[in-house]
Amino acid sequence: MSQPSPKPQQIPVVVLAGFLGSGKTTLLNHLLHRSGGSRIGAIVNDFGAIEIDAMAVAGALGDSTVSLGNGCLCCAVDASELDQYLERLAEPSLGIDVIVIEASGLAEPQELVRMLLASEHPGVVYGGLVEVVDAVEFDDTRARHPEIDRHLALADLVVVNKLDRAADGERVLGLVRSLVDRAAVVPATYGRIDPEFLFDCRPSEERIGQLSFDDLHEEELNADDPHADASHGPAPHRHGADGHAGHLHAAYDSLSFVSREPLDPRRLMTFLDSRPEGLYRIKGYVGFGPYDVRNRYAVHAVGRFLRFYPEPWPGGGERLTQLVLIGSGIDAPALGKELEACRSEAPHADEHGMWGVLRYVRDPEADLADPA
Repeated sequence: MSQPSPKPQQIPVVVLAGFLGSGKTTLLNHLLHRSGGSRIGAIVNDFGAIEIDAMAVAGALGDSTVSLGNGCLCCAVDASELDQYLERLAEPSLGIDVIVIEASGLAEPQELVRMLLASEHPGVVYGGLVEVVDAVEFDDTRARHPEIDRHLALADLVVVNKLDRAADGERVLGLVRSLVDRAAVVPATYGRIDPEFLFDCRPSEERIGQLSFDDLHEEELNADDPHADASHGPAPHRHGADGHAGHLHAAYDSLSFVSREPLDPRRLMTFLDSRPEGLYRIKGYVGFGPYDVRNRYAVHAVGRFLRFYPEPWPGGGERLTQLVLIGSGIDAPALGKELEACRSEAPHADEHGMWGVLRYVRDPEADLADPA
């Protein structure tokens, strides 16, 4: 197999949608305040692109109209114009870690997702559709805007906001869960979700995208088992409102998986094709052993979106598969066992074994036809 050229570091672009008053700006401000030093770029309410130092400008987005030095920019109406904003925010000198597009309350999220998938900018990658729901107004909103059911079916993460004000929040949560298609559904008040659903809050020298495997894995091992072997095996972890000081978020589950043995590509694709509801993020690196001895494969999955990025193995280090999975209501131990079953010690490769993986090596035309 020929050796692919190294892929540039890609910035995840998250679409933040929801009807007027659902709490999108409140959620974005919460992400800014809780960014942990990560730098967030924003394209806000279709007005234009700005770069935001999350530590210095948190709270500047109080009213959907952002005015920095050059004032508000015009809205992006097609993929080429959106690319202009992404080009600005993806400029390496800015050091942006994640880009959030806060759509207007009446925007069509499917079109925004399509524009992102049509983007030809090599420095960005689709980071998921987050739909914000007002738990108090949900029934009335559905009556006025029946298209919300379609929006929820497209979402990768649904935040059911304002639950502190809803008299029947559990009913609303159950109804929303019945309308989604494998999306993670998390309850929230004041838009407080854990930013690590979307991006890495502890930047490290070696990133794997929205989550830092090294940081999250070390945190999990310290919290769950201070004597655990950090170099091998899955480490499930449950985060909750009382589990971490200073975390103001709905509970989520995460799993870190490390393997010295390569994974069998067919078994891994069976695992990925059947990933359960609520599993929002998968990120990391996979080694396929004899199937590709030169390269490891960076994995990027958000909701139903999946991509592999082959890149040469770094020299000098141990060749490990390293994965982080994060979601809401997932069975982390069961997923760990399924990943363990993907290990392979086969000395030789089946010439067709990589076909399933190579289907998800980025092809811009395939992005439009099949976002999964």
